[in-house]
Amino acid sequence: MTPAMTAEREIRLSFSTAGEVHDGLERAVDALINTAAADANCGILVTRHEPGTYTVALDESVPFGQTHEALAA
Repeated sequence: MTPAMTAEREIRLSFSTAGEVHDGLERAVDALINTAAADANCGILVTRHEPGTYTVALDESVPFGQTHEALAA
């Protein structure tokens, strides 16, 4: 897994095996929960860009306290 944090509101992740995905995404969501709670006006959006590449980010279109998933077009 290769994580990259950008501006404490987004984490980009790349995984080399499918077995790493679940735990890696869970850790990234956990890392943003405190920031989301302090902001209190957004939730967390997990976006799959391509196989093995994801972004976990705070997103104002997601209600506070929720995590949504999306596929990039």
